[in-house]
Amino acid sequence: MSGVAWGTPTARGIVAAATLGSGLTLLDGTVVNVALRSIGADLDASLAQLQWITNGYFLSLASLILIGGALGDRLGRRRVFVIGTVWFALASLMCGLAPTADVLIAARVLQGIGGALLTPGSLAMIQASFRATDRGRAIGAWSGLGGIAAAIGPLVGGLLIDHASWRWIFLINLPLAALTVWLALRWVPESRDEHAGGRFDVAGASLAALALAGITWALTDAGGTATPYAVAVGVLAAVGFLLVEHRLHDPMVRLGLFADRTFSAANAMTLLVYAALGAILFFLVLQLQTVSGYSALQAGLATLPITACMLLFASRGGALGQRIGPRIPMTLGPLVMAAGTVLLLGVGEDVTWWRDVAPGLTVFGLGLSLMVAPLTATVLNAAPDDSAGIASGINNAIARAGSLLAVAALPTAVGLSGDDYRDPALFDAAYDTAMLACAALLVLGGLVSWVTIPRRVQTATA
Repeated sequence: MSGVAWGTPTARGIVAAATLGSGLTLLDGTVVNVALRSIGADLDASLAQLQWITNGYFLSLASLILIGGALGDRLGRRRVFVIGTVWFALASLMCGLAPTADVLIAARVLQGIGGALLTPGSLAMIQASFRATDRGRAIGAWSGLGGIAAAIGPLVGGLLIDHASWRWIFLINLPLAALTVWLALRWVPESRDEHAGGRFDVAGASLAALALAGITWALTDAGGTATPYAVAVGVLAAVGFLLVEHRLHDPMVRLGLFADRTFSAANAMTLLVYAALGAILFFLVLQLQTVSGYSALQAGLATLPITACMLLFASRGGALGQRIGPRIPMTLGPLVMAAGTVLLLGVGEDVTWWRDVAPGLTVFGLGLSLMVAPLTATVLNAAPDDSAGIASGINNAIARAGSLLAVAALPTAVGLSGDDYRDPALFDAAYDTAMLACAALLVLGGLVSWVTIPRRVQTATA
């Protein structure tokens, strides 16, 4: 049987490289929330700039992740993974040395491009390298180790911010990236899709990025003089993207997948739920630091119940969905998350972690654990076998786009602008409204699942 066997040095090297690479992108997508207040104070950044420090990364990552997967399939998954890791490291160096908020935003966009190149390859290298009988164990190890990386991220980030500087949350990526590249070149065999052909969908990728950028700009700067132009650019680019993808023989996004009602519904639910998730983490971490007086380390540690729940219960949520079908877990999960969000309304000036923070985040994490695996399985099962990779990539991109759009829209929607994030009274009042809006998004996501997701999803094979 061809392929790498589990338990060999090569197997350990492949899993280590893939886990470190995906861990880099995961950490920099979340730990920055812990650093936003320190970055704002050091670089004299406005709220809109803080939003773009978060959103710049997600914008390029969501727009280009499918292109990253296609490049790996055609040019070599290890090669593109290594290029993406080096790119990510150089962009991280630029982030760590950024003298102004605008330079940091530009560097975060470049980081997202590197992440889009390396993220698809981290799992694809495992899929292509291991023999079929050992892939499940390898993917399980990759997933579990990635969860541990997510768990220690807030701790490491908080320690660096409190005892060194926010700049080190980016600079620490350099030695980690160097180790990742060494492991990949030393242990990971090269692989590619020998049947991949056609031209790269450069037009589709460009229009997707332009559409997301225009809409994000309009939401972040709502009411500004540039807002009508940003809306026009976003809408026209989105229409152009749909036309291009419809006409191309080998498009970046196969629009025909959305003809399946279950696939479309699962992705609509993903957009709603991950919009709420991104906004909740954005607002909660700032609330804990601005209003409750938490340090960066304390704010990072405060969110650990979510990660603990995912590590302990996500696999059980997957098993439950496999046994009873996806509809109930995908309905109850967001509703439980909404209940946890409402519990977080107690986070204010006089806060006690075990009373005001831990219960809400634990309930939220339990709901997320119940939902995630059935959602992923539903998306993959609703697509033909030969489109599983692109289906997963689309769902991944939509999840990131949901977080991107929510973080852009909600601060303005709840009346925050300028330096309001530094004012405890103003931010506290806006926080409650934002949490209720996120709870509403989660309830809507649960209702979408109940109405549209079948009890059993038939696997598409053609």
